[in-house]
Amino acid sequence: MSGDGRESEGGEEEVRGARRIPGPRGAADDLDLASVPLPPLPPPGGTAPDEAVPEQSAPKPERGEAEPPAAEPLPEPAPEAADEGPEAGPGPEPVPGPGPEAADDGPEARSPEPFVSSAPVDLPHRVLKALLGAWALSACSAEETAAVEDHLTGCAPCADEALRLRDAVGLLHTDGSLDLDPTLRTRVLDGCFGRRPARIPVPEWAAPYDAETARLDALLRDIGDSEWHAPVRLQWFEEERQVSRRTTVAGVIGHLMAVDGLLSVALGLDDPLDGGEAPLDPTERTETYWSATRRPPTRAVREPWRAQSHELIRTASFAGRNVAETSVSYGAFALPLQDAALDRAFECWVHGGDIADAVDYPYPAPSAAHLHRMIDLAARMLPGALAGRRGAGLAGPAKDLVPAGAPGRSLHLEIEGHGGGDWYIALDSPAAVGAPERAVAQVALDGVEFCRLVAGHISPVEAAAGQEGDREAIRDVLFAAASLSRL
Repeated sequence: MSGDGRESEGGEEEVRGARRIPGPRGAADDLDLASVPLPPLPPPGGTAPDEAVPEQSAPKPERGEAEPPAAEPLPEPAPEAADEGPEAGPGPEPVPGPGPEAADDGPEARSPEPFVSSAPVDLPHRVLKALLGAWALSACSAEETAAVEDHLTGCAPCADEALRLRDAVGLLHTDGSLDLDPTLRTRVLDGCFGRRPARIPVPEWAAPYDAETARLDALLRDIGDSEWHAPVRLQWFEEERQVSRRTTVAGVIGHLMAVDGLLSVALGLDDPLDGGEAPLDPTERTETYWSATRRPPTRAVREPWRAQSHELIRTASFAGRNVAETSVSYGAFALPLQDAALDRAFECWVHGGDIADAVDYPYPAPSAAHLHRMIDLAARMLPGALAGRRGAGLAGPAKDLVPAGAPGRSLHLEIEGHGGGDWYIALDSPAAVGAPERAVAQVALDGVEFCRLVAGHISPVEAAAGQEGDREAIRDVLFAAASLSRL
């Protein structure tokens, strides 16, 4: 439709008197192909060179034929026509370009398609070997790929190299997670120790202390400077009640270093409290260390604590087997060095958990083998702790005294889950032997829950325990377990 509502000739819209801007190509159905001059055809069997562009003119008639009339040139529109309104007459018809049929007959349409062959080419061995890397990355051409794969069927060394390169290319893919496997360090260490064990191995009895100090050191390495001043509340039992003491993360490490000094003294190493006048009681040693510190301890305490634990393990490893029975005095009692190291491993784990709670850090329990040994130490100390509470009037009287080494009344302590086992606790004398046939009560506890009870972190009346038998014996053993805790 035209601007005045009338249809224009040819079915196209136009503005009277305005210069037309033809589109890129008209529809084939709308063109009068008979009036369009066609380009000359190239001679058969060849194509025109890129430089030669054929002149777009009608072909000349053969001799004897009438020459077709030449196309008349298009008239130029008057300059004032663009200023006229819709009343101006229709403008000249635009000359469309060559239609699809004419374009398809040009030289480019008739050019033959290139022929690509995938047959293997004959290449020397050194060239094919040099192409293995590109082949593994799928960067070879079709001919090179065919040549390489044909060569691999008959050359075993190149085939092995190609497999190794393909496996290496698989490692370059980033589809999987880039996070390291959490068990990688353990597997690497196990492989190293299995192939080449240490010339001077760590004694088996010192392995729990070595493992727990390393775990705590890894936690300390990950926390920031400000978290060393995070408040930590230490809890333990005294007589029948739970007490606590507030300190910081750095203060806890100072406490561990002060008590570990008891093992240093037993091995002839330097005492971190500087001098032979330092008390032997763990609580008094800690108070002495804290009071001697002029400023609140910071992360600077980590290095001397870790150096001390390394020196303890190194000295115990070089000292031989006899050092395991060396007595370590705690003031009110003494333990052989192998049990003292296990006691220090237990306290390192417990206080590591206290620090982890303060800084919101995951901290799992020790391995099952190490936890079992910690539970065994506490079970062996329970008869003496029970006798001490009985002497202080905090436990029931002995009911059946027997000679030393004879089986006496016992409590069956059943530890379930991680590091679990069965122990029989002598009730009437620390010199008696616990025996299943003399059991008068049974207590069932989870392994970690029992350790929390021994550490003074839960009350005996709150311990989730399955109880059966003599109620007085059960109560005495549970409170004796809590009495093993200390600062």
